[in-house]
Amino acid sequence: MSSPLVILAVVFGAASAAFLPRLAHRLAVGFADPPRAGCADCLRPFGAGLPSWVRVGAACSCSDAYGRPVIAGGMVAGVLAATLGPVPELPAYLLAAVPGLLLAMIDLRCLRLPDPLVGALAVTAAGPLAVLRPGQIGVSLVAAVAVLIAYTILFLLGGLGLGDVKLAAVLALILGFAGAPALIVGLLAPHLIGGSAALFRLVSGRRGPFAFGPALLLGALAGLALQQS
Repeated sequence: MSSPLVILAVVFGAASAAFLPRLAHRLAVGFADPPRAGCADCLRPFGAGLPSWVRVGAACSCSDAYGRPVIAGGMVAGVLAATLGPVPELPAYLLAAVPGLLLAMIDLRCLRLPDPLVGALAVTAAGPLAVLRPGQIGVSLVAAVAVLIAYTILFLLGGLGLGDVKLAAVLALILGFAGAPALIVGLLAPHLIGGSAALFRLVSGRRGPFAFGPALLLGALAGLALQQS
């Protein structure tokens, strides 16, 4: 493990995550609804142009809740750098962690995983990985199709949302480039995490659907981290 590499990764992850609260706030809306034009709490309009989308810190000046995404971004990037080391694939995983964290934030807010962000995750990671590991392209595609079919069945049975199906297929595509151990762990871990979360909600008296996207993403992180064990 290279300490300078881990430190640089943590700084990158935290700095990138500092830009996400406004994006998550604007995009955490219903399926057919446009992005928010103003703060959902104080109703202050965000304005127009790039500054209305991209800003460092909280989603609005009425809130200071941006520390947790920054910490999460730093931790995810640090885990990737510490476990993978200075491999050529590391920059692709670090870049992919940004839309991954944004997807988790949105799903926790409104139980939705926007297709453009799922697509961005696929392109950000799978594109460079296909160039770096062309021999794994076939395995990755087979894994993605198999997971897509399996999760579609779960969707039809009422166990998952359609966004979860698409995200799971994309994560299987990405994990396929890392090898069978990463793929197996990455596919099993989300259900352990999600099952634990569902049990906690049941014990605490909370019912109804819950965000499974973060569990899928954490499972993929576990798969990538444990591939070097």
